[in-house]
Amino acid sequence: MKVIVDDNFWEVFPDAQISILSVKGLNNQVDESQEPYFQDLLHQASKKALAFLPDESFSQNEVIQEWREAFGKFKTKKGARSSIEALLKRVSQGREFRPINPLVDLYNSISLAYALPCGGEDVASIQGDLHLGKAKGGESFFPLGAEEDAPALPEEIIYYDEAGAVCRNLNWREAQRTMLTENTKDAILVIEAVNPRQKVRAQEAMEALNQLIHDYFDVTGQVTHLTHQQPSVTI
Repeated sequence: MKVIVDDNFWEVFPDAQISILSVKGLNNQVDESQEPYFQDLLHQASKKALAFLPDESFSQNEVIQEWREAFGKFKTKKGARSSIEALLKRVSQGREFRPINPLVDLYNSISLAYALPCGGEDVASIQGDLHLGKAKGGESFFPLGAEEDAPALPEEIIYYDEAGAVCRNLNWREAQRTMLTENTKDAILVIEAVNPRQKVRAQEAMEALNQLIHDYFDVTGQVTHLTHQQPSVTI
């Protein structure tokens, strides 16, 4: 299986970096005895996230402006925002994060601590290769809890496979079909960066995420930073 960033993505974001972490042989079952660990991990990450919100006006913070500018460069569903904006909004409102499942909790903690969009997919649920690029339009998409198809728009930037859209608007919202669950054994985790400052943070963030996964699951993943010069990886 390959992860491929299409040429039309680099046309929009030539300086971007899509960091990929492939991990295999996981036991992602929820262990209630570990809930205090994950609760504290998310709490500490939320405190670190405050460093990225120095301006009282939420929309004026640099990280928010960077991602809104990025989302202005391609066709999006009305109201779509980067996943990191949604997390930081909760931090700004003083809202606590509750554990979901180990993999999701680990990447959410990294997303918060480094103020970068993170996501993850179940490898077993992906059909063919996983691509990131512009949608043709009409790619099938069922987000969590949806009963009706919400297909991608033409020119929208999506993650997709042979069966349809996996994530819409970069990492804004993901399909229930490929989401990480307690039954996930093999996973692809992604951290997105669209400018040089974010790229440096993303490399540090991916190292930290790989270490967290190693410490919790006793599994070491394969890290690749995809760029215009290296747009694909086989996992």
